[in-house]
This record gives sequence, structure tokens and C-alpha cells, in this order.
Amino acid sequence: MRDSFHLPRLIGAFGLAALAAPPALGAGELHLYNWGDYINPEVLERFSEEYDVEVSLDTYGSNEEMLAKLQAGATGYDLVFPSVHMQDIMYQLELIAPTGIDQDSRFDNIDPAFLRAKTDPDGEYCLPYAWGTAGIFYNKNRIEEIASWQDFFDAARSGEKVAMLDDMRETLGVALIVNGDSVNTSDDQALARAGEYLIDRKPLLSAFTYDVVPMVQSGDLAAAHYFVGAMMYVQDDPENLAYVIPEEGATMYQENICMLSDAPNQENAKRFMSFFLRPEIAALNARQQMNGTPNIEARKHLPDALRESPQINPPSEVMDRLQVFEDLGPRLRLYDRVWTRVRTAQ
Repeated sequence: MRDSFHLPRLIGAFGLAALAAPPALGAGELHLYNWGDYINPEVLERFSEEYDVEVSLDTYGSNEEMLAKLQAGATGYDLVFPSVHMQDIMYQLELIAPTGIDQDSRFDNIDPAFLRAKTDPDGEYCLPYAWGTAGIFYNKNRIEEIASWQDFFDAARSGEKVAMLDDMRETLGVALIVNGDSVNTSDDQALARAGEYLIDRKPLLSAFTYDVVPMVQSGDLAAAHYFVGAMMYVQDDPENLAYVIPEEGATMYQENICMLSDAPNQENAKRFMSFFLRPEIAALNARQQMNGTPNIEARKHLPDALRESPQINPPSEVMDRLQVFEDLGPRLRLYDRVWTRVRTAQ
């Protein structure tokens, strides 16, 4: 869950066609299934107006929640926004379809470094959409400054309340990074060390949860493991709030736009992907979401404060300390076992 502000669970038909100029070819519907609150409503409104398309949005809190719902038989969605490793899994399960978005005249706007999906190295299926980090969001009235995971847990030892994400890959990822290991390791000993790291510190945690923003804002939590979308709140209240990428390193997420194999509105799905390639549209989303964009031309449309923010667009030496999740395949069972042990430890 990479939230930045609270949208309704469903944005229904926008009903904006009457306000638009004569629509481009389109019409009909488009159904999106995205991370909670992770797309600027203005992007959807503009698409709806231009193409005379009713756009609906439903949301999920994790890659696993999205996949489980689709595998349980949910239908009617056109586009989903998986992380790169989940895109690879969905490809193997034949849940996504090729779109040919790589043939779009604007596809050159995409930084090739973001063609990370092993099953889609050229972008034939999915469009790189957004990226960011998972670091530490904190209240400066409770803790003056945090620079590292060591600082985070030292604050807890001094009596401050802290929380970590209820997310297997992200939270085990913290322990693996601190221990100098890969977040995609298949080494049993590295995973055992990560589990022990978290079990040793579990008594210091108030909770494993995604729902931390109001509590950090109020000071009920001094600090929380959270995503760079927290920068939206930091921007509104910089005197009291801060977000930091820890010195030890962090995970880097990347979401892509993918069309489902059973999408009922495939032409509108492809139109939306092409629409999102426009620099001004990708920039509109990045400005509101406070995250990075893979669209090179879009970066030129961003305000200096966002483009030059070390939290949102880190310098190269920080980028070198970021790790991206990969599809683990059968190795995922190893992580499941360690995470279960962490979550059930007393």
C-alpha cells in the first residue's frame, strides 16, 4: 500500500463528457484496480473527458491481495498496477496480455532502466508507471532526527512508539539490508539472521501495520516504516514531519500498468496506457503522489522542489543502496516460514 491521501474505495462513472470538447474515439468504460489512493484523480478525470469513457477505480493494499482476488475469480477489471516482481508472477500465470505499448510513439520517454520485468524486457506487455522507496516516516516533535534503522530502534528503546509494515517482503527486506544481505536471497542462513533480527526487536514495536499516517501525524507513533508517499504529508507540515531513506539502504518499489488477459475494455485500456505516456500526465501524477516517474520527459515538468528532493529523487550514491524485489518462485516458501515465525513470536 503506497497511499498518499484517502480516495473513496470506488470512483464511479465520472460523467464528465458533457464538459469536454467533442471526444476522441473511445467511449465505453475502463475499470482500474490499483494500490490504495495511488493515482491522481485529475488524471482519471482528464482521460474520462477526452475519450468520453466512464472510469472506475477499485483499490488493494498489497500485491498479494490483488493476485488473490483475481485468482479467486474476480472479473471486470481492465488494468492493474503490480510491482515488477508481481508482474513476472502474473505473466507466468497468464493473467496479463501484451499491449504493444512499446510501439507507441511516446515510449521513448521511458527510461530504459525501468524495463525491469524479466518476462517483459522490451515493454511489450506493461508500462513502467511509478517508483519510490520504503523508509522511515517520523514526527520531529517526538524524535528530532532519524538517519538510520539503528536510530529508529534506539528511539523505541528510549520509550518512543514505533511501527513497521505488515508486509513480509518489505519488513524482512529491512532486516536483510541491515545485515548486508540481498532482499532476494535464497540463503537459509541469511533468512534465519533476518528473522532473528526482527524477533529480537519485536518487543520494541507497537504494531506491524500499514495504517500509520494519522498516528505519526498526531505523535501517537514517533516513527514508522512507510513509503515515500509520506512526502505528501511532509510537504504540508515540514515543521513537524519528515521522511528519510535510512543510511543502511532501503527497498525500492516500481509499479507498472498491465492489461489483464480477460480485460473487457481492451482498447480503452491501451488508450489509457498511451495517455499516461504523455509527459504532462505522468508529471501530474508524480506531483500529487510525491514519487518518482520513469518518464524522462515528465521529469522536466516537475517543480524543482520535487525533482531535486533527495527523498523523492535520491542522488546516485543513495540509489546504489536501494534494492528491488524479484519474483522468488519456489523460494518464496522460505520467506513465508521465516515471516510466520516472526509474526507468531511472543
